[in-house]
Amino acid sequence: MRIVILGAGQAAASLAARLRAAGHAGPVTLIGSEPVAPYQRPPLSKDYLLGRMGLDRLMLRGADWWAAQGVTLRLGETATAIDRDARIVTTDRGSHAYDALVLTLGARPRRLPAGIGGHLPGVHVIRSLADIEALAPGLQPGRRLVVIGGGYIGLEAAAVARKLDLSVTLIEAAPRILGRVAAAETAGMIRDLHRSHRVTILEGTAIAGITGTDRATGVRLADGRDLPADLVVTGIGVTPETALAERSGLGIDNGIATDDRGRTSDPAIWAAGDCASIPWQGGRLRLESVGGAIDMAEAVADNILGADRAYAPRPWFWSDQFDAKLQIAGLGTGHDRIVTRPAEGPHGGSVWYYRGARLIAVDALNDARAYMIGKRLIEAGRSPDPAALVAAADLRALL
Repeated sequence: MRIVILGAGQAAASLAARLRAAGHAGPVTLIGSEPVAPYQRPPLSKDYLLGRMGLDRLMLRGADWWAAQGVTLRLGETATAIDRDARIVTTDRGSHAYDALVLTLGARPRRLPAGIGGHLPGVHVIRSLADIEALAPGLQPGRRLVVIGGGYIGLEAAAVARKLDLSVTLIEAAPRILGRVAAAETAGMIRDLHRSHRVTILEGTAIAGITGTDRATGVRLADGRDLPADLVVTGIGVTPETALAERSGLGIDNGIATDDRGRTSDPAIWAAGDCASIPWQGGRLRLESVGGAIDMAEAVADNILGADRAYAPRPWFWSDQFDAKLQIAGLGTGHDRIVTRPAEGPHGGSVWYYRGARLIAVDALNDARAYMIGKRLIEAGRSPDPAALVAAADLRALL
């Protein structure tokens, strides 16, 4: 069986590894538009941008591993069409026949419109190695950075820039940072963390555009104020890469729609990772996380080889900012009650999300024990009484 993987990120690497570990001996071809082999993306906005991690450590697998496993890498090559009847992928460099095709195309960062200056040199996004190579030279001490977007990417970029001694202002159009992904209590801890490191945070603040002609010189706010900037980073979310799937007539619903096995509307085509959505609690779920990419890719690999097992997501995430680590287990969407606990060590705490009597998620800042216990409780389907959770002298008693 000839298996072709389109996309060269975490899901692609995990899928290829699982296929070989499960005994698939047939041809595996991995096609990626970037000129480098699959690498980790989370460190890009953290240790790699700070210069604490080299390119060799960023790589998910060494060159010798790909060769030893007999996985053909086609790098710097972009798929342009899928002939579903003939089962052929056409790229800008040729064509590849498949028996099973897996789309692990990831997501692309949203950009500001060109009409308000989003195209200007000096306006950056953070998603790829090329993005970091463009941004890093500008992160010089004393320069002024404006970050647009108060999600995790924007906050991580702000933290790195402050560590490098830039002056940083972060703008969030919504009433508060982390508005789509975390409770107000978690956002409050993160806000306090950033302000303690002299990041200026402007919430409920819309922008009118980027100022400058040949390059960005600042950000104009909707109220008419101008914020001078030597460079601008936008962290306003991502969009799943679905264009190729759409052109090929595959089902699209908050990403490339799959069943709970990872199969698309074409039985010979599968999808995994940030580009894919799965059935979830009466709707569809698309996870933008390393854990989700790995777990779904491994389930898809098993199912291509005949396992026929459902992919059961176990969401977990993390974010490193300054010397703090935020760890998240579960999904807090639809919660109707929050309880909090202080951290067992200094600085931080945990936020526990309930829907009715059910524990559905936990955010833990500098509190690894709360994260691990919360994760175990959620995955086991166990929900301690909120009052007992708050009163517990030792969280381990809840297990």
